Amino acid sequence: MISLVDKIVLQHQQNLPFVVYSKPNSDTVLGLFQQNDTLFEVHDYTEKGFVFASFDGSQNYIIPEMESEQWSEHWLSNPEAFSNKEMVANNDLVAQTNFQDLVGKGIQAIQNKEFQKVVVSRKESVALEHFDFVSTFKKLVTQYRSAFVYCFYHPKIGTWLGASPEQLLKATANSFETMALAGTQKDTGTATVSWPQKEQEEQQFVTDYIVSKLKDSGAQIQVSDAYSVKAGSLWHIKTDISGDFGPALDLQKAIQLLHPTPAVCGVPKAVSKAFIVANENYNRSFYTGFLGELNRNFASDLFVNLRCMQIENNKAHLYMGCGITKDSIPEKEWKESVNKSMTMKRIV
Repeated sequence: MISLVDKIVLQHQQNLPFVVYSKPNSDTVLGLFQQNDTLFEVHDYTEKGFVFASFDGSQNYIIPEMESEQWSEHWLSNPEAFSNKEMVANNDLVAQTNFQDLVGKGIQAIQNKEFQKVVVSRKESVALEHFDFVSTFKKLVTQYRSAFVYCFYHPKIGTWLGASPEQLLKATANSFETMALAGTQKDTGTATVSWPQKEQEEQQFVTDYIVSKLKDSGAQIQVSDAYSVKAGSLWHIKTDISGDFGPALDLQKAIQLLHPTPAVCGVPKAVSKAFIVANENYNRSFYTGFLGELNRNFASDLFVNLRCMQIENNKAHLYMGCGITKDSIPEKEWKESVNKSMTMKRIV
């Protein structure tokens, strides 16, 4: 029997869709290898397979179990195999000016009471001399064990890879778990993390919004205290939220309520999303969409598509976003976006 790596290479050579992925803190890599090049859509979230959905909700695709070979292989993690060297940031003054202007627009809109928070993002392209998606996926699995790591390919969509720290929804037939995740700072090697008021407030916006939406649907929910969590070389603030499905809330409605989350869009969702579409000046596509297992083994395990890259024409398109509140400072938000870009630049 051939190895999973050989299977990935063969599938790609045949231009057939596939996804390989590793769940947080797991040494098992799972794969679905579609046996045709049909682009399947999700219609009502009763489908089974691996879902790949866009930020704006217009593209909801799936690699179906019924049309695919299923693979599972144990991979031993070897962090020493890859360098985690500090990257030098490019001083792109045009990109910096544009992003800081975008942040300034967001702050002004908040001061005008249009919304409480908005998440603005930018896209940065890196030239690739030679890209090996298998070795890149291996690096991600090794370096980001606490994240959901994936490599997705479809000839009608393209190639995406990522290591997401944020779960959108984990669900069985009867219950669900989700999270509020916000705030970002670089790991400095200290045992404890101190959070400024701005980051704490941003995280509370996210938590309050998710909780209110779920309660409005009639769900009985439990909410943890906020705590710090590390993802790669970055720290975030996290709150765990869980509850039960009932007559007023099922899987499809829960996904619609949560996506896009306040951590990647804003509060309230509709008006902050409209601001993003009008002002970012690029199409997020599948960045800040969601992906993962849909109804596999009677459960769904979905993640927000963060810390990701799109591979296209010898370039890696990287995506970075920052949560903006009334206390945001454009120069600091630019630096945060640069820190986030280093996550994927170390990999490519």
